[in-house]
Amino acid sequence: MYARVRDVTLLLARIGVAVVFIAHGLQKWDNGLDATSAMFAKTGLPLPTAAALFAMTVEILGSVAFIAGFLLPLVGIGYAVVGIGALLSVHVDNGLTGQGGYELVLVLALTGLALGFNGGRISLDHLLFWRKRERPKLGEPVPA
Repeated sequence: MYARVRDVTLLLARIGVAVVFIAHGLQKWDNGLDATSAMFAKTGLPLPTAAALFAMTVEILGSVAFIAGFLLPLVGIGYAVVGIGALLSVHVDNGLTGQGGYELVLVLALTGLALGFNGGRISLDHLLFWRKRERPKLGEPVPA
């Protein structure tokens, strides 16, 4: 029973993190690539158009994959890259807490990274890649 509770908890955590990233990605989408690139350029990010396209892709498409549990490590790394970029380019001067602080960005980036490598069994990754490896070999006892 503990394993089921853990897997449901991990699924809920993935959904929660992904919803926040989707919201940020849709803000960028609504602003458009040009406006998002201009905002990234103002913050000093190199290759602002590529960075904006990367952030929008990770935050929207990556989040849909994250909820489904597909390519979790890849999306988790993407979340960390986007989060570190936001932290260093926008939030670091505001300190850890307070208006514009980086506490939320830091928690989201690291939680996304952790869940990317520990997403639970309720995921497409588990169904497609890991379940086969967990099957007991002939003659081994079946795990409970």
